[in-house]
Amino acid sequence: MSYLKFDKNLLINLEQSLPKEMLRTNFAGAYHATTLVGCNTRKQHGLLVIPIPEMGNKPHVLLSSLDETVIQHGAPFNLGIHRYQGGVYSPNGHKYIREFDCENVPRMTYRVGGVVLTKEKIFISHENRILIRYTLVDAHSATTLQFRPFLAFRESNSLCIANDAINREIIPVENGVATCLYHGFPTLYMQFSRKVEWVDNPNWYKNIEYIKDMERGVPYTEDLWVPGYFQLPIKKGESIIFSAGVEPVNPRSLTKMYEKEIISRTPRSSFFNCLKNAAKQFYLTDQYGHFIISGYPWGTILARNTMMALPGLTLAIDHRKDFEEIMATASEALVKFMEKGELSPFIHGIDLPDIPLWCVWALQQYAKNLGDDATRERYMHLIAQMIDYILDGGHPNLRVDPDNGLVSTLGVTSPVSWMNSQLNGRPVIPRTGYLVEFNALWYNALRFAAALAEHDPEMANRAERWTAAADKMKQPFVDTFLNDYGYLYDYVNGTYADPQVRPNMVVAIGLDYSPLDRRQRKGVLDVATRELLTPKGLRTLSPKSYGYRPHYLGSPEERELALHQGPARPWLIGFYADAYLRVFGMSGVSYIDRMLIGFEDEMTQGCIGSLSQLYDGNPPYSGRGAISHATNVAEVLRTSRTIKRLTQDHHF
Repeated sequence: MSYLKFDKNLLINLEQSLPKEMLRTNFAGAYHATTLVGCNTRKQHGLLVIPIPEMGNKPHVLLSSLDETVIQHGAPFNLGIHRYQGGVYSPNGHKYIREFDCENVPRMTYRVGGVVLTKEKIFISHENRILIRYTLVDAHSATTLQFRPFLAFRESNSLCIANDAINREIIPVENGVATCLYHGFPTLYMQFSRKVEWVDNPNWYKNIEYIKDMERGVPYTEDLWVPGYFQLPIKKGESIIFSAGVEPVNPRSLTKMYEKEIISRTPRSSFFNCLKNAAKQFYLTDQYGHFIISGYPWGTILARNTMMALPGLTLAIDHRKDFEEIMATASEALVKFMEKGELSPFIHGIDLPDIPLWCVWALQQYAKNLGDDATRERYMHLIAQMIDYILDGGHPNLRVDPDNGLVSTLGVTSPVSWMNSQLNGRPVIPRTGYLVEFNALWYNALRFAAALAEHDPEMANRAERWTAAADKMKQPFVDTFLNDYGYLYDYVNGTYADPQVRPNMVVAIGLDYSPLDRRQRKGVLDVATRELLTPKGLRTLSPKSYGYRPHYLGSPEERELALHQGPARPWLIGFYADAYLRVFGMSGVSYIDRMLIGFEDEMTQGCIGSLSQLYDGNPPYSGRGAISHATNVAEVLRTSRTIKRLTQDHHF
């Protein structure tokens, strides 16, 4: 039985099926996303969504959807579904669905009278092409299929309105047609594995609604262009393949292309395999290098998210080469900034003050997986350059205090940490001065670098300097952040110590090297467990704190205010688990293992097989934001791998 399988009772109930989404990517920035029943509920949904370099490399929806119609005895049965103005669903093709499963590829089974038709979708790796294979499993009489392409040709965060500026030209190509609605866009080629008839029947389908955008308080209605439809007969037992791409394809190669792509896929047969598949979907390789997309469907390449997610998305699934390639691209951009002050045109936020700190943490995970010798050989120079860059005052917004060795940053006018929500151009949470996780990461970086350099004769003097810097800040860290209630202040700016109970303190107790002793770690852990822990990660703010907003709902302004004021983040469970295991040792393994069950439930919720960006801080902990988020998948994977290793090795 498939791990991800849904029956008709759920699928025909739109209240249950529409919240469930699916995502496929090509590892080069293109993706396909929709709901299980094929009804697009976000403007970012689409059958073929690709980045266009000439348009800022932003994702653009070319082919929104493809409606299939089964014709028997002259009677049409349309399998598509759209929501129109007023909440009207048409043509209600979901009522013909009998089953959906997603072990190797997404497969939908339809039954129309005596007709049983399956539909399987697959993205071609590193190519802007999606293939759909239709198989007529059963039929008692002559059957014809029709296919109507709904075209958008727009940026994924925009909407299309009926207009006269479109290019209506349809160009015949082998077993299909090609079209391009607007100048500057790539041409869309729609072809089949065998000969097909094209029928011109141009129409605007107006007032299609996207309910997720309606809920988010943003524009949600658009018009889509349908230039006509394809038509072909199909026999019982026969399979045909539809291809949509920006380059023509040899129709005779489609079957082989489809079968070759399936072989490379990891079956989604378990919780770990689902996350492994999700992890690889964040990889992006293009002519500029190797990157990590922060999330779908509106993620970008962010420096911080790259460093935070990199170990979990690669090392936790034994993808060492991918770690090294992505780190090579990211570190090149970071070095250019450190040496020349140059900002990367591809990796956003490379100048933020905590990027070197997270980079050292990522390399520390590499050392834990591949060993100190391999890390010294490949990354010692980079680590030394980052540590000395900070110590020598090179960063424009990360200053080492000469008196106490702590690092401070300015975050009043612009957010500097991962809690980066803004309203009217100002940080919602003005974290400034001494930030708790910045200083914890800095202490950890100094200790790790010094330990790594001990066996490198060329680094002896530097190791002594780094050790001295860590020694200098150890007690000031405790004096500055640890309060009388046993937890850590979130940030300290002059005489102001922020008393809000936030999860950043868990980073300080989860790192390999912490300024806190075991007793102090346990005290912080106890507070985090009582006030922040949920089945979906750690809350971004304690319910006992002023301004707690557990639900990420409402207008864009309301959601921005709530973003870091209560909703839970799964990625924080990685540091919580590390801290728990350091305090309780092997006796904590079963507890952390049980916690992961809460994430396994999410494999059949939201974006199936992945984890959302955040979850409500209160029950039932509904998923919100981006449907698939890199740091969350990464840290749950890393935690799962840690538990597996400890269970096997019986040591920590």
